[in-house]
Amino acid sequence: MKIIQYCQHVLGIGHLFRSLEISRALSAHAVVLITGGAALDLTLPSHVREFRLPPLMMDETFSELHSHESDQVLETIKIRRREQLERIFQKEKPDVFLVELYPFGRKAFRFELDPLLAGLRSGNPPSCLVFCSLRDILVDKTDAEKHEGRAVQTLNRWFDGLLVHADPAVITLETTFSKTDAISIPIVYTGFVCPKTPEASASMRQRLGLKPEEKLVVASAGGGKVGGPLLTAVIAAVQQINSQKPLRLQVFTGPFLESRDFDRLRSAQNEYIQVERFTPDFPAYLAAADLSISMAGYNTCMNILAAGVPALVWPFSQNREQGLRAAALARKGLLGILSDRDLSAQPLAGCIRSALQQNRTAKTDIRLDGAEATRQWIENRFRLNAGQP
Repeated sequence: MKIIQYCQHVLGIGHLFRSLEISRALSAHAVVLITGGAALDLTLPSHVREFRLPPLMMDETFSELHSHESDQVLETIKIRRREQLERIFQKEKPDVFLVELYPFGRKAFRFELDPLLAGLRSGNPPSCLVFCSLRDILVDKTDAEKHEGRAVQTLNRWFDGLLVHADPAVITLETTFSKTDAISIPIVYTGFVCPKTPEASASMRQRLGLKPEEKLVVASAGGGKVGGPLLTAVIAAVQQINSQKPLRLQVFTGPFLESRDFDRLRSAQNEYIQVERFTPDFPAYLAAADLSISMAGYNTCMNILAAGVPALVWPFSQNREQGLRAAALARKGLLGILSDRDLSAQPLAGCIRSALQQNRTAKTDIRLDGAEATRQWIENRFRLNAGQP
């Protein structure tokens, strides 16, 4: 098969990394990954080609789309993107089009997606199977009734299946979308999408020069756009703790943290505190850690579950997504939740001391094989559509 994946990371990087994990699972097929956010230095599998549309980003309130290149006119970029998408499909003629989030989100990209989807249904570009790739929880919409009606209409008209990357034992689509009964295409729960956690945590601890009795705390903020206050508080809390009994802190700010904020955090570096923007070895750090402190984004939460590391999360307050996910996992005893009141040195230091007393969790029974299950379902559906056994 040839598969085109469409993923637009307009604020953070979680959507993109979840899509990449699905790309990796599709290793027996040719994959074209279409992105259109800020450029990231990614190492792609050999079977994946990336095509970058002219970049567009969303502001932190999710209210306005803007050019990542300040000298470009938004409407001009939209025309270029729409034309480039059309050319890609005319040239590649994919068997499957996997669309991340839309039509449940990314309404700002209707200008390029709706004409393309309509064309695929009419045969120009050549028709293919179209699936929606959806995370576990949807964000609030101003006019939920109108939004949900439009999403259902779009799904039923132009899509062939809905792949929900969640375990219904934790949360279901109905929690944040009321019109699932009106969806006429197949709805499939794949399990959560998560990379495999490295088994040898000892090798990472050795690489970091950690003594057996030393505690390692890993603090992270996803893409970095909105996690600055959390990381500032973690560093202050660890500095307070280290005045009595030192522990090691590794901070990952995310690639999109403002440079001045990154420099401010990095000024706190010493032999016990290290600050970096990003690492491709994040799962290995969690496997080696005694505690994770982070936002409650999809990818980070799944990495926490896979590693079995004790965790404290501070959900992003701008929408309900992270709060609902954190609450669902906290009810199962899999992590603790930080409030805004905890984000100062003394109370957070107390939370950290308490969390460091917890043991690593046993292997969870929550499904974390979403990428592999997605691959299997797409392959089976393609064979069925082609009339193959």
